[in-house]
Amino acid sequence: MNFIITKVEDYMLPCLNKKFFGIECMGCGIQRSISLILRGEFIEAFYMYPAIYTLISLIGFVVLNYFKNFKYATNIIIVLSILNVIIIVGNYIFKLIN
Repeated sequence: MNFIITKVEDYMLPCLNKKFFGIECMGCGIQRSISLILRGEFIEAFYMYPAIYTLISLIGFVVLNYFKNFKYATNIIIVLSILNVIIIVGNYIFKLIN
């Protein structure tokens, strides 16, 4: 497992927004956060990218809903999507201020 994690880290894409303009984008940290989750460092993954767990739950629910249709799936997906947008934008603003 450790071999896979190091190989994943070798192929991480750099943030072109940060490279060219000097400011992070709204997705900065998601690759490193996934890498931290694979290593079992769950709290550090949250600090790296706070929306990681809500994104995982959104993607997981969408995939699960593809195979088994839920009654209120549209409402759940909308709520999870809005929650993700709020967390991502809030984190981005927080990074810009600090």
